[in-house]
Amino acid sequence: MQLSIIIPTWNNLAFAKLCVDSIRKNSAYDHQVILHINDGSDGTLDWAISCELDYTHTPGNAGICIAVNEAGGLARHNYIVYMNDDMYVCPEWDVHIAEEINNAGTDNFMFSSTMIEPADHGNPCVINRDYGTSIETFDETRLLQECNTIDKPDWTGATWPPTIVHRKYWLITGGYSIELSPGVSSDDDFAMKMWYAGCRLYKGIGKSRVYHFQSKSTLRIKKNNGRKQFLMKWGINQSTFNKYYIRRGTPYTGLLSDPVNMEWENIRAWLKRKVM
Repeated sequence: MQLSIIIPTWNNLAFAKLCVDSIRKNSAYDHQVILHINDGSDGTLDWAISCELDYTHTPGNAGICIAVNEAGGLARHNYIVYMNDDMYVCPEWDVHIAEEINNAGTDNFMFSSTMIEPADHGNPCVINRDYGTSIETFDETRLLQECNTIDKPDWTGATWPPTIVHRKYWLITGGYSIELSPGVSSDDDFAMKMWYAGCRLYKGIGKSRVYHFQSKSTLRIKKNNGRKQFLMKWGINQSTFNKYYIRRGTPYTGLLSDPVNMEWENIRAWLKRKVM
C-alpha cells in the first residue's frame, strides 16, 4: 500500500535527510515523499532537486498549514501522511498502517503512528526512550534493535503527526486551516474538522513507531495563539475536545460516540461564563 508522505521542512537539512533516508530504508512499500521547503537556503532545495524528490517551495517560512496544503496538492496516492522533518520511521511502521487501513471498514478515519521521544512530558500517547536529541547523538543502531520490542497498546485520540487520512477527507476538510498559521493548534483543528465530517475513528497505532527528536523547527517560530483561536472558532477549548470528544490518550476500544459526560450546549455555556 503506497502512501503520499508530506514533510514540511525549514532549513533543517540534516534532519530532513535522515527522515527521508529512514522512509526509504525502513518502509515495506514504495511511498511518494513530498517535501514542502520553507526557504531552503541551507541547501535543502538543491538537495531535493538533486534527489528528484517531489517538492513545493516558498521563499520564506510559510508555516505548517500552508506548507502541508501546498505539498498535499502533489499527492498521487489515496492515503496522505503528514510527518515532521525531525522524525525517523522505524521498520514495519507502514506495514501496521496498511493493516489498520485494510481492517478499518471505512475511509473516514484519522490514524497516528506512535512517537518514541527522548523527553518525558507525561504524554500517555508516547513511548519515552532516549536515543538521542541531535544528529550527532542519535543512536540509530540501538533504536533499530529495541524499537519493536517496547510494548505499547493502541490508543484513542489520534491528532499528532505522523497522521494518516484518506485523500478524499483531506479534500473534504480543506486540509489544514491557514488562519492558524504558522500552525499552533492546527492538529486539533484538523481533527475537529474531521469530526464534523463524520469521523469517529481516531486511532493511535501502537505498533507503528517513529522516533521524534522533538520540535527542532517549532522552537524557532513566533507562535500564534492557537488555544484562543480554537476556542473562538469552535466554541469549545482544546482540552474539552481532547478529553470528551476524541478522548485522547485513553486505551483504544473502538469507534467513538458523541460525548456523554458533557453535552455541547452545557460546554458552550460554561465556556461563555469563563470567557466573560
